[in-house]
Amino acid sequence: MRAVLQRVTRASVTVEGEVVGAIGPGLLALVAATHDDGPTDVGTTARKIAELRILPGETSVVETGAAVLVVSQFTLYGETRKGRRPSWSRAAPGEVAEPLVDAVADALRARGIEVATGRFGAAMQVELVNDGPFTVIIDT
Repeated sequence: MRAVLQRVTRASVTVEGEVVGAIGPGLLALVAATHDDGPTDVGTTARKIAELRILPGETSVVETGAAVLVVSQFTLYGETRKGRRPSWSRAAPGEVAEPLVDAVADALRARGIEVATGRFGAAMQVELVNDGPFTVIIDT
């Protein structure tokens, strides 16, 4: 799995004019799965999102009670080394990726973290105020 974590003062996801997920201070987690990801990758990704000390004062989501907005983004597996058109072949198909991204959100909730989400497969408009800016990439 891959995740891009952005420390935010606020973030939201809108689908067809409706806000489907929003948070205040915390992390926006753009999450993608590849073909061979499984429960171990889900656990590692969720643990990193919850425990990385990347919030102000070198604290974590778990320590501060900050929220997380989880948004699926298959384009994190885009391959751009050849040509001018990205290849998406390394991204897992929807039927594989959706339950994995959902499992990351569920694993965070199981830790008592407030989690909002986007809508898998939808055309989403993601708004955020990046705090820092501060962005970190996780790759299992």
